[in-house]
Amino acid sequence: MTTQSQPHPAPVPLPGARPGRDPDRAIKRGPRRVSAEAVAATQRDRLFDGLVHEVATKGYDNARVSDICHAAGVTRPAFYALFTGKEDAFLAAYRHGIAVVSQLMDSAYHEAGPAWPDAARGALRTLLEVLASVPAFARMALVEVDAAGPDARRERDALLGSFRRFFAEAGPGPAVSGVDRDALVSTVVGGVYATIRSRVAQGRANELPQLLPVLTYASIAPFLGTEGAARATRPIRPDDGPSTAAPCVPTLQP
Repeated sequence: MTTQSQPHPAPVPLPGARPGRDPDRAIKRGPRRVSAEAVAATQRDRLFDGLVHEVATKGYDNARVSDICHAAGVTRPAFYALFTGKEDAFLAAYRHGIAVVSQLMDSAYHEAGPAWPDAARGALRTLLEVLASVPAFARMALVEVDAAGPDARRERDALLGSFRRFFAEAGPGPAVSGVDRDALVSTVVGGVYATIRSRVAQGRANELPQLLPVLTYASIAPFLGTEGAARATRPIRPDDGPSTAAPCVPTLQP
């Protein structure tokens, strides 16, 4: 008896990976009726993309609801049927995008293991490559989040706290008097985030994968020492496997 393999679920797009007016997501009119739920889901996804591109281009403060609607090809009444305003839409797009990135990092972490240095490097590589593949989302999520209000900044702080999970298997850390392990993890996470954010703020998100060696070393050395960090620190090589772009990023044709 043969068993049929289960189909893989469709990849969840990262907001900003597609243009808001993507013709493949146009709501077709005709005899086949599209449910209200399907229409709302399509409009929501298009608004996420429109918001990310408008915020990344103009800044959070200067991106108007009318701009977002125009970029998404969605009417203002449809926007306000889904969100209470720009901040609500920003938070929804941010949460959705962070969930996508986190799931990709978790998968990479477990696939690159079981040794913790390899797992940590795998998660870092995925984070850098996914953000580099959608620079608009990187700017929206790392730079413009600071301008989007206290709720957005709390979401950002919660995200940084969640990254501590990648250090659960890192070992006890240095046996140095007065060095608290939890504070050390927070310092490492904050430093990695600040380095990535700085590169994105400079408009150099495409260069993020080049940071893999230094961020790998900085993440591992405080827990395994310089020799342990050096063994895991290397640029991306062909035997590392293909890069990880965000789902639904268009493939450039040669």
